[in-house]
Formats: sequence, C-alpha cells, structure tokens
Amino acid sequence: MKFWRSVVGKLWMTILFLVIVVLSILTILLLEFMENYHIKDAEQKLTQLANKAAIIMENHQNTPLAGSIATELSDKLTSVYIVDGGKTYWQKQNDGAGVAQYSLNEIISEKELSKVLEDQEKISLVKSFPQTNDHNKFNNEMMIVGVPYQSGAIFVVQSLSAINETTKQTTKYIFMAAFIAIILTTVFAFFLSTRITYPLRKMREVAIEVANGKFDTKVPKLTSDEIGELAVAFNQMGRQVKFHINALRQEKEQLSNILSSMADGVITLNIDGTILVTNPPAERFLQAWYYENGMDPKKEHELPPAIEELFKRVTTTHREQVTEITLQGRTWGVIMSSLYNQNRVRGAVVVLRDITEERRLDKLRIDFIANVSHELRTPIAMLQGYSEALRDDIAGSEKERKEIVQVIYDESLRMGRLVNDLLDLARMEAGHISLNIQDVKLKPFIEKIIRKFQGIAKEKQIHLEYLLNVQTDSFSFDPDRIEQVLTNLIDNAIRHTSAQGFVKVIISESNGLKIDVQDSGSGISEEDLPFVFERFYKADKARTRGRAGTGLGLAIAKNIVDAHKGVIQVHSKLNVGTTFTVLLPQTS
Repeated sequence: MKFWRSVVGKLWMTILFLVIVVLSILTILLLEFMENYHIKDAEQKLTQLANKAAIIMENHQNTPLAGSIATELSDKLTSVYIVDGGKTYWQKQNDGAGVAQYSLNEIISEKELSKVLEDQEKISLVKSFPQTNDHNKFNNEMMIVGVPYQSGAIFVVQSLSAINETTKQTTKYIFMAAFIAIILTTVFAFFLSTRITYPLRKMREVAIEVANGKFDTKVPKLTSDEIGELAVAFNQMGRQVKFHINALRQEKEQLSNILSSMADGVITLNIDGTILVTNPPAERFLQAWYYENGMDPKKEHELPPAIEELFKRVTTTHREQVTEITLQGRTWGVIMSSLYNQNRVRGAVVVLRDITEERRLDKLRIDFIANVSHELRTPIAMLQGYSEALRDDIAGSEKERKEIVQVIYDESLRMGRLVNDLLDLARMEAGHISLNIQDVKLKPFIEKIIRKFQGIAKEKQIHLEYLLNVQTDSFSFDPDRIEQVLTNLIDNAIRHTSAQGFVKVIISESNGLKIDVQDSGSGISEEDLPFVFERFYKADKARTRGRAGTGLGLAIAKNIVDAHKGVIQVHSKLNVGTTFTVLLPQTS
C-alpha cells in the first residue's frame, strides 16, 4: 500500500495542509498589518516634522534663516523641501538615503503635490521613483507628506527602505517559525496517526482472521477512548458472528440430514428454473432421466420436460401442481409448490415420491379380484352344469352318474384348496403365521417328501432323487411348513418337466441350510422371473386345467421362508430348466 493512501499518510497530509493554510493566512495578515503599521507610523512622524517646519517658517521674519533651520530638522533618511510663495525653494537631502531629487518645477507640476500650494490641503502619499543605484525594488518607494503654511508649503520625503527591510526580516522569521511549526506538526501528526492507526491495524488483522473463519481471534483493548470501545464492540461482534454462523451451520446440517434421510426426493429450483438443492432420491431420479435420454449426468443440469412444464404452471398460477412420471420402469409422483421471498415468488420446491410399489399393489389388488373371480368361476360353472345334468337325469347309466358326481366332488375340493390357500396367505401376510421350530432329522424328513412324489414321477417317467451333503444330521425349523414349501416346489418341478427328465433335491450347508430343487423342465422366461412369487401369477398364460395350479403356492412358500428369516431364490433358462434355492439360517 502506498504511503499517501494509508491512514497515517492521509492524516499527516491533512494536518500539514491545515497548518500550512493557517500559517499562510497568518503570515499574509501579519505582514499586511506590519506594513500598514509602519507606514502609518512613518506618515505620522513625517506629518509632525512638516508641522514643526511650518511653524518655524511662519514664526520667523527671516525667511532664509527659518528655511535653514527647518531643513535641519530632518534625519539622514528624510529630505525636506520648502517652497515659499512658489518662488523661493529650500531643500535638504541626504545623498546616501536614496531619496529622489525634486525640483521646484517637479513639485509644482505634480498634480497631487500642487494641491498643497494651490488648495492649501495636507497630502500624504507613497510614490515610486527610479534609482540608478537601486538593487531592490523597494528602495525607490518614497513617502511624501505635504503641509501648507501661510506663504508656501513644506514637503517631507522619506525612503521606505527601512520599513521594507523590517518587513523582510519579519517575513524571514515568520518563515522560520512556519518551518519549525511544520516539523513539529509532522512529528505530532505521525505520533497521533500512529496512536490512532496502530489499533486500527490490529483490527484490520483480526478482521482478516475473522473473514477466514477464525472467530476466536480478538482485538486487544489498548486505550480507553472511542477506539478502545470500538475494539470491545468488534470483539463482541466477532462472538455474535461466530454464534450466528454456528447456528446457521447447525441448521444447515440439520436440514441436510433431513433431506438426505428422506425417502422422498426433493429438488429446489431457482426462479429461472436452475437446480439449487437435491437429495439422494432426487439425484437417482435425475440420473435415471439422464441415462434414459443418453445424457452425461456430470455435465447436464436440465429438468425433464414434464417437470419444466409443471414449473411454468406453478410460477404462473402460484398454485400447487401434481403429476406422475414413469421413468426406467418406475413411477414417480411429482408435487410442486412455490417458494416465496415475502410476497414474491423466488422459485419452487419439487417433492418426488416413488409410488411404484403403490401402483404395483393397486394392480395386484385389481388382479387379485380378477384372478379369484377367474379361479372360482370355472369350478362354479362346472358344479352348476353337472348339478343341472343330475337334476335333469341326463346321465343314462349309473357309471355316467358316478362320473358326474366325481367331477362335482373334485371341483369342490379344488374350490376348498383355493379358499384354504387364500386364507393361509392372508394370515401369513398379516403376520399371523406361527412356527413350530424343532430339531428335525434331515434324512428321514427329505425321504418322506420324496416318497410322496415317487409314484407321480414314475407315472410321468421322470427321474426323482435327492442328495444330502451335510455334516450335521439335524437342523432347526418348522417341519410342516418347510414340507409345504418343498411339496410345492417339487410338485411344480414335476408338472413342468417332460418325460425322461429329472428332478433333484440337493441339501447342503452354506451359512445355514441350503435346499436346491432342480429340474430339467421347460424353464421360466426372463420377463416372468421377477413375478413368480406374486399371488396368482402364472407363467402359463393359457391357465389350462391340470398343468396350472392356483398361482398361490410360490407366494405361500415365500411367506413361510420369510417367517424363518430365510431367503428363496429362482434361476431359470427356457428349455434348460429351473432351480429354486431355499436358504434357512441357523437358529440358536
């Protein structure tokens, strides 16, 4: 920083300027006063001298003698000229005085001096005359006083060189005093500036520290004046700034934590539509949109067109807007409201809620009613049809009548199984499933299940076997529920495996009990795999009787495994086969 731009330099220059101005004005006034004083004093003395000479000339009869006496009254700096009746002329002058040489004709011809003779007036004036030996412009300044008497006039002329010399000496002393005053003023200004600016420099250093975030830095209180009070106020301000910044930081962190932990996405938009704040769910939404449109998420900051249109409506109508957006197979509910700065709209806030599960549940509820109606309609129609056949005696023989009754019985059993499965599934999904956990011998347990399906497997020419690869003989689970799960899986495997195929049940250990049910059947398509555990979901879209069940078996199996805190998974390829894997954790 340049010196004259600093506080010290500005104070020094200001004080010095004021001192110079004051001294200059004082010098001018003082010189003017002294010059006027000396001139008036000289005028008064010359007037007295002229009056004395006039009295002498009037009181003596011997005019030449009186003139000689009168001229002797002057000193070496004064010349006396006596004009008697405009004819006689006496003078006394000092050649070294530098006084101008006047003649009678010059006096008479001088307009102002002639007034003394003509009008009997006293005059007093200062005139300048050229001097051959003049080396100073003041040496030729003369004061002339003219006093009339009865028969003539007396003129007294005195050089002002003494007055000018006195003025010069006075000016020199004034300048010396001014120089000393400037030196003292400079020392005083630097001392005063230092006393003032040192605390200010300390405040500046502390202000820089505070600006860099070091709010604990304090300004030392060096004085008890206004600057000391300023230091105290500055320290108090620093404490207040620290308190408010900490409060803002805590509020910001709290808001950030709230936004980060929200399940819903939040996007804050500026009035021009630019994104200000987003949370992780909103980031996932935007990244999905960027990916779907082939955009770079790191470079793009655009909004989907549907949200941009919603933003325009919000800023125009100032009302909340709601819409739904489907993106990458997921459905998002979008709610947008205006953000206000007092009465002015400054932007909008967007709340994004993933409603995919809600829409899926709505679809499942609708599908559930349709599926139940479909599953019940067929047996009810058959019961109604065959009952009418019995009522109308359509059966021609006892054998036909028994067949009709058997069909009615089978369909009623089918309806009973469907209703029981629905009740079981409803209880499981409501959390009312109860497990009877006990130690189960694995080999007898799996052999019992395999025996149930040996007949069906031989009938369909399917090779059914099991492999037991465990080191422990027993495991803790609910045998009835797990038997229900394996029964469903093996039954599905046999029904979807053609002749000469195989079904294997492999039991092993993998952080618990692992049961794999493999088959070489028709497999499940890739688009059907995510939904095989849904209620009433069937890969067989034709819903043919005999091959297709109620569509509830796998849903029930999943609920039973979940109740054991286990996991059920499926892997399949079309025309290759399917593997269902059940993982049961070891219970303590």
